[in-house]
Amino acid sequence: MTSTPASRGHTPVPPEDTLSLPRILCLHGGGVTGEVFKAQARSLIKYLPDFRLVFADGPFFCDPGPGIVPVYEDRGPFRRWLRWLPEHPEIDAESAIEEVMYNISTAKNEDEGTGPWVGLMGFSQGAKLSASLLYDQQIRLEKEGRADTDYKFAVLLAARSPLVSFCDYSTSPALVSAGQISEGFHYEGESPHKLSLPTIHVHGTNDLGLHLHRKMMNQYHDPKAVTLIEWDGTHRVPIKKVDVEPIVAAIYRVAREQGVEV
Repeated sequence: MTSTPASRGHTPVPPEDTLSLPRILCLHGGGVTGEVFKAQARSLIKYLPDFRLVFADGPFFCDPGPGIVPVYEDRGPFRRWLRWLPEHPEIDAESAIEEVMYNISTAKNEDEGTGPWVGLMGFSQGAKLSASLLYDQQIRLEKEGRADTDYKFAVLLAARSPLVSFCDYSTSPALVSAGQISEGFHYEGESPHKLSLPTIHVHGTNDLGLHLHRKMMNQYHDPKAVTLIEWDGTHRVPIKKVDVEPIVAAIYRVAREQGVEV
């Protein structure tokens, strides 16, 4: 099948004085860009001075996501990681995985930082992808004893269920493939695939997708590895200091518990 044209894009470059810091890979939502996510996450960046945050661009072009116009309408072309609408061109799982992994590896390879890649942070579709990549690392370690990444945790800002499969080990009725539309997906019962690496779930209590964020957390994550932070907001990245501080405190706590030197 053919897909929407894919491209590396022009992701924002972090400051030089963060070169040696531990790095967090940041994945934007659907219909956004790495540059826009960096602007959306400006308060988180401000209160995470001991990390280097690197923002990647999704491979597929698409229309702007909810709330992007008019504030960021001049920041296009906009991008996505996964399909969520029927009008998004069909693509097989293998090709979708290849495109996503290419953009992620390119963003990481082009970053001039020298610190270890310790975590993932995503918003909306990027949060779903972050959880899925962390689970892919986990299941490869379980099945093969090795993985190409060594992420210690993930920060999931409004992550909708379900997880996405990125290898044969996680092919399951409980997950969607990387080429499928996950919007409207429903799986009954307990998922046989659960993420047991640490995750920080950030849920806006006025977010219309809150029930799907809770479903992701409850159905696909080991409760012993979950930190939940709820805030009085809609489907957006928290900006106010009072909302950001608990998230930052959780990131530092979890990172230190996992041996990250910050």
